[in-house]
Amino acid sequence: MTIPLVIDTDTAQDDCVALLVALLDPLADLRAITMVAGNVGFDQQVRNAFLTLNVAGRLGEVPVHTGCRRPLVRDWVSAENVHGDGVGGMSMDMAGHGPQAEHGVDALIRLAAERPGELSIVAIGPLTNLAAASVKDPDFARNVKALYVMGGSNNGHGNITAAAEFNFYVDPEAAKAVFRAGFEITVLPWDPVTLRHALFAQPALDELAALGTPISEFFTRACAATLEFNRNVGIDGSTHPDSLTAAALLHPELVTRAAGYHVDIETAGELTRGYSAMSWGIHGLTENATVIEEIDSAGFYRYLRDLLAKKTTCRLPILLPDGATIG
Repeated sequence: MTIPLVIDTDTAQDDCVALLVALLDPLADLRAITMVAGNVGFDQQVRNAFLTLNVAGRLGEVPVHTGCRRPLVRDWVSAENVHGDGVGGMSMDMAGHGPQAEHGVDALIRLAAERPGELSIVAIGPLTNLAAASVKDPDFARNVKALYVMGGSNNGHGNITAAAEFNFYVDPEAAKAVFRAGFEITVLPWDPVTLRHALFAQPALDELAALGTPISEFFTRACAATLEFNRNVGIDGSTHPDSLTAAALLHPELVTRAAGYHVDIETAGELTRGYSAMSWGIHGLTENATVIEEIDSAGFYRYLRDLLAKKTTCRLPILLPDGATIG
């Protein structure tokens, strides 16, 4: 039995890998991709989503909807210093391919209402679209079966400031609203889970590159800029929290430890904007999320390795910066 889902994304680097999970895992029934302002320029994010659909052999099969192009009340903050363009300079002919006319927020509301209690959402960018949908439709949170969020740190290190993880930092007001909206939320945090269990060192990356498939080459090129950034800041490997979040929905056996928390997001602090305060039960607060604390790291790697070994056929050539092509 397949799992109907939507990926809400700011497509760059591991967001692309998360899309591959949803496009190629036989358990996934990907109904739509909705775009939110985050990692790189908005139009580039849209192109990256279509590139990923193309390399997966699914171009034209899954609708892409553009959502909120800026945070609710703040200016957009980029992560282009980390990801570059998010796909290592790859491109394709976009003629005849573009997003749907329906806004991403409206698509989320419609898809959840069509199958109340059945649709899951994997949110791997800032939570602007989800917050806007919750305000526009009071039934939206109830209609969504499960919301899997990549964001925050479990009272640990940030990756854009000392206190904050990028997705929550970019739109803290949206994150705060989503955690108060009544969703059944599961959180995959940056620290400690990503840094300990979703980090691939060079031997693993060499094995993935050696698979020799179009999607393994796509993976290697899309992740190269972020890998270089990570190494420059003392993280020895490629980080994969977004694809892990999608995989955790489809394969809960990958989660080896999780617990209920009360999660709230700091919006007012000068030094702590976007900080995720995760209370573990001793502060008299009601749990509003399940926070993943540990995953089967080796199992997750095997899962992605098997995924990237799949043979796909690009519908259109993917152009590389040196003039060569994939597909």
